Amino acid sequence: MSGNSNLRSMETGAVSYGDSKLHNVILSFAVARHWPDVYSNSVDPGWVPTKMGGRGAPGNLQEGSETQAWLAVSNDYEAKVSGHYFHHKKQKHHVSEAADADVQEKFLRLCEELTGVRFPKD
Repeated sequence: MSGNSNLRSMETGAVSYGDSKLHNVILSFAVARHWPDVYSNSVDPGWVPTKMGGRGAPGNLQEGSETQAWLAVSNDYEAKVSGHYFHHKKQKHHVSEAADADVQEKFLRLCEELTGVRFPKD
């Protein structure tokens, strides 16, 4: 996982693909923190052959989507968690700043400034 956790790209408008993926993780962790009764995780499906990924992507499209479905409907103990980052049904390392409440709050403030929509907390 890559991306710039200082969130300056949101302020300048020069958001890279890696930044956008990190923003997804930050948002999912913020949701998990603010809404503890909701399962909110982030998933890396891998580089799979889609219109965006291209035909040469080495991953398996079916396998790439299985984790999302597993987290959504499984009764497995490993799937009944929140605030985690997954790849192929396994918790994986993420940029540590994504779990930082201060980074999450800054992200939510920037989103509100950009959209005019306040994130509903608790």
